[in-house]
Amino acid sequence: MWTLRKRIDQMRNSNQADLSGTECASAMNEPLTPAASQGHKVRASRGQSLVEMALVLPVFLMLLCGVVDFSNVFYTEMTVQNALRQAGRFATTGNHLADPNNPGNNLTRVNSIIATAQQAAPGFNFNSISISSVNGGAGSAGGPGDIVTISMSTGVPMLTPVIAPFFKPNGKYNFTVSVTFKNEPFPANQTT
Repeated sequence: MWTLRKRIDQMRNSNQADLSGTECASAMNEPLTPAASQGHKVRASRGQSLVEMALVLPVFLMLLCGVVDFSNVFYTEMTVQNALRQAGRFATTGNHLADPNNPGNNLTRVNSIIATAQQAAPGFNFNSISISSVNGGAGSAGGPGDIVTISMSTGVPMLTPVIAPFFKPNGKYNFTVSVTFKNEPFPANQTT
């Protein structure tokens, strides 16, 4: 089509009065030049690229959102696991931390363990932490040689609204972290 217009324009510019008949028919039957067909291919290629992008972009964005959300979940789970491991190691010693609100006094052993977990993972909420021991029961870190278990259940909200609907009922990934240690043979008066 482009070649036909070009040919007709050339005939007009060369002052040929008769554009009907054989000259016009021969101009219509001429094959397209490579340059003319390239213009058509470029336009078709642009449209094809746009359609491909429209099909691939939503899938790519969903994968990207999934990577971001699951990275956050794994980071949170590993941080909480590390904090509880640090608290468990502290629990086995039978030691107590100094009370920051009452100088000269110590925190209880359970509160010292919770404070150790909070120091290992600042910014995380450790209100749902539970500490129990085989001989001391729930709320006790046990005595020398006792088995102490520290566990915590928490949820991580999804960061992107694309992935959140896959986690029912509230768009959170809920998990429980638990560690178990055997207490060292510390003095029995450090149990509380």
